Amino acid sequence: AGVGHSLANASRLAIQFIEAHPNIAQNITISLRDTGSTVQGATAAANAAVSEGARLILGPLRTDQVTAAGAVARSAGLPLIGFSNNPAAAGPGVYLLSVLPDMEMKRSMGWLMAQGRRGIAGVFPATEFGQAQELAFRQQAVAAGFAPQAIYTFSSAGEAQQIVSQALPQIQKGMIDTLFLPDQATAPSFGLLLAQAGISGDMVQIVGSADWEGDPTIAGAAQLSGAIYPAVDPAGMIAISADYQRQFGTQPHALATIAYTATILANVNTLSMANPPYNPSLMTNPTGFNGRDGVFRFLGNGRSEYALAIKRIAPGGAQILEGARL
Repeated sequence: AGVGHSLANASRLAIQFIEAHPNIAQNITISLRDTGSTVQGATAAANAAVSEGARLILGPLRTDQVTAAGAVARSAGLPLIGFSNNPAAAGPGVYLLSVLPDMEMKRSMGWLMAQGRRGIAGVFPATEFGQAQELAFRQQAVAAGFAPQAIYTFSSAGEAQQIVSQALPQIQKGMIDTLFLPDQATAPSFGLLLAQAGISGDMVQIVGSADWEGDPTIAGAAQLSGAIYPAVDPAGMIAISADYQRQFGTQPHALATIAYTATILANVNTLSMANPPYNPSLMTNPTGFNGRDGVFRFLGNGRSEYALAIKRIAPGGAQILEGARL
């Protein structure tokens, strides 16, 4: 609910931005509906939107809810822009305005190849999203010219020690010089075990995910100092934070910029005034759009590609090593 409130507030903030600029035509009206925490709630909210005559649905957030609401939208011939970061929820007409594992891996792999890294390995949770991360890792590694040395999966954090013990000989021999730890919840534990085993940042480059951004545990983990991760351009969040805090009394959630961007995008006259509005040929324009999180584009399969920066964990705060690019 807290995230939902932040998303709704960001959408309100975007409408205020549109209203405050006379050179921007106001083409939309936003109707906010609560999905609750269930698939049934998402289905009910989507059905209510359809019955109200909605032309586009923004949200919801969770993968199962996006899938449910997307089914309602598709049957009604409406496009939906969901906020899940699981590519399994995407499909024709169901777009995901989130940083997806494919783009995270692609951006990280490109940077690593340019740095001369060659021996990559990955560690992924045995969850639906972990499987999506692992698949993206495999596919983007091949596309970038890597041959992964090892891929590990775990069902619980208690398996971390076993995985580190398995990887240790290859790290010590230089066969693994890069280790992907995209799961934000367990990355500090893996980093600590590596440090306790005498593995320094000079021996292995740790690579995280966009989920790391803004996580206080990640930022404060000394064992992850020097680790890198892909992230959206922070300028968008900086731009709305002051207004958001002044109006709503709290800091916006890290996903607030997605809801803000979705609202601005929905108002773009070339999309909203088209016949039919938000049709696939316009939504998947290869030149893309410029949102609060930077440049992005939708693909025909509903997935998105973002221009991402490469950031590094450092004692004084994350540093940008390379600016955002697709």
